[in-house]
Amino acid sequence: MKLSVRAVALLFGTIFSLALTFSLGFWQLDRAKQKEALQAAVVANGERPPLQSAELSGVVGKDELAKAQLHRRVLLRGSWLSERTVFLDNRAMGGRTGFFVLTPLQLEGRSEVVLVQRGWSPRDALDRTRLQSVPTPTGLVTVSGRLIAAPSKVYEFAAAPLGTIRQNLDLQAFAQEIDKPILPVTVLQLATARSDGQAVADGLLREWQPPDSGLHKHYGYAFQWFLLSALILGLYVWFQTKRIRKQAKPS
Repeated sequence: MKLSVRAVALLFGTIFSLALTFSLGFWQLDRAKQKEALQAAVVANGERPPLQSAELSGVVGKDELAKAQLHRRVLLRGSWLSERTVFLDNRAMGGRTGFFVLTPLQLEGRSEVVLVQRGWSPRDALDRTRLQSVPTPTGLVTVSGRLIAAPSKVYEFAAAPLGTIRQNLDLQAFAQEIDKPILPVTVLQLATARSDGQAVADGLLREWQPPDSGLHKHYGYAFQWFLLSALILGLYVWFQTKRIRKQAKPS
């Protein structure tokens, strides 16, 4: 049976579409394997012994050195620079929108400070500028947490003011603002204790999400591409079967 030009074009179009969708599906599976390896590295880093202040990457501005320490647990001693506390707006936790509270910690025995994401504070429904009072002890404290990258950014207007409440915080610009070198990592605080070992209650919420490499997203994308491949093949077979039946009917 001789195929028409239309049938040939449909055949090659179907083959091309199947090849494309299949390749995209396997590409997403390959991305998922890469993310699995990344997630395994994150978990392994988190299980290593906590870093002390002197072990943190000591080269300011060398982000590559700091990346190797990301997701490590830390146990740091230092003093809060409470007057430099910043509230990052439009941050969600527990299904509510509020602020992430960040305070620089002057590391003991070092000239650098490290930014600590201390916890989440609710927003006042009547007055968004009314902030929760966060108890911040003076003197030496011990902060336990894990290392993460700089705080994530949200959309903001170009002329956003540099006050206590901000949309975003750039580490390099903040270092110039407080006139102190800042390490290129952030500590996600889990707990704080005074120099005598007594725990500090500050009223902040710390329901931090575990590190997520986006692994399941790639499996979902792969499933969609393979499903599209099956749909294309099914439609092609259905239309061809319908065409053959139509041609087989006596005129």
